[in-house]
Amino acid sequence: MQSRHILITGASSGIGLAAARQLARAGHRLTLPCRSQTRVDALAEVMAKDGGIAQVSSPLGDLADLASVETLAAGLLQDGRPIDTLVLNAGLQYSGASAPRWSPQGFELTLAVNHLAHQSLLQRLLPLVLASPRPRVVVTASEVHDPTTPGGRVGLAAGVGTLEGLRQGPGAAMVNGTSPFNAEKAYKDSKLCNLLMARALANQHRQLPVLAWSPGLVIPRGGGGFFRYSREHNPLGQALFALLARDLLRLSETPARAGALLAGLAADQAPATGFSYRSNRLVGPGQLRFEEREPSAEASDDALAAQLWQLSAALVGLQADQTLNRH
Repeated sequence: MQSRHILITGASSGIGLAAARQLARAGHRLTLPCRSQTRVDALAEVMAKDGGIAQVSSPLGDLADLASVETLAAGLLQDGRPIDTLVLNAGLQYSGASAPRWSPQGFELTLAVNHLAHQSLLQRLLPLVLASPRPRVVVTASEVHDPTTPGGRVGLAAGVGTLEGLRQGPGAAMVNGTSPFNAEKAYKDSKLCNLLMARALANQHRQLPVLAWSPGLVIPRGGGGFFRYSREHNPLGQALFALLARDLLRLSETPARAGALLAGLAADQAPATGFSYRSNRLVGPGQLRFEEREPSAEASDDALAAQLWQLSAALVGLQADQTLNRH
């Protein structure tokens, strides 16, 4: 296997960290942005134990702050190294919150981190991706974007409507602009946005492999990942949910196995060009099957994907076609 330069967001914990450790051991060169120096230091310590620190760089970049994302991208562009695989993996969820949190730019925090920061990074870094002889983009979504799946049926369904919240801009609590704030729906909607963004990218660059995937329900022991925000609001509920879903009913995937799936998507044999979606689907207690599937009807709407791309680009300070010359 040839060494690749792989950038992964959200690699300081959870699925991203598990994937990064495996990829480093395989000899790939990694760029793993972290939101703070504390995170950089902790990640370096973990990677050093695996002997993979030599090929890892960890620039600062806080996905909650679009100004920080722009600075991160500017540094990588100045460095000029092609990115063979861009993995947009970071995710945030604060289940149980009754009121929205806001980014420094005034966007609801789930949308800011899970979608807007990733579109900003994607558009800005796309020249480096397209400079690779074997490029690909990997987007971590979730089956909860689809109201027909088990996870999607729990609580309010995902649905972005006419994207009125993006048209309103800062201060809109929900993407559809009409629903009252609901933290669980905000997360589902952000994952729907991830899939629509991936589809819009693939439609504009038809020779670029764009792989969207769902890791399944991943509940790390001891918390971590996006669950850190959920525990602040409902620690007992989160502990009971983990006990039931992970330990008793065995509905969840481990971070290690999900990380291995992500590592495979990032570095294994070149996939087909264009958009594809794969889901780590529960088929029985403790049994998951990773297979290509169709996303929801809403996530398959090309016109909606194009609208989302255009509105999001404007919100992150870019033109819709900036750096997106058709290939």
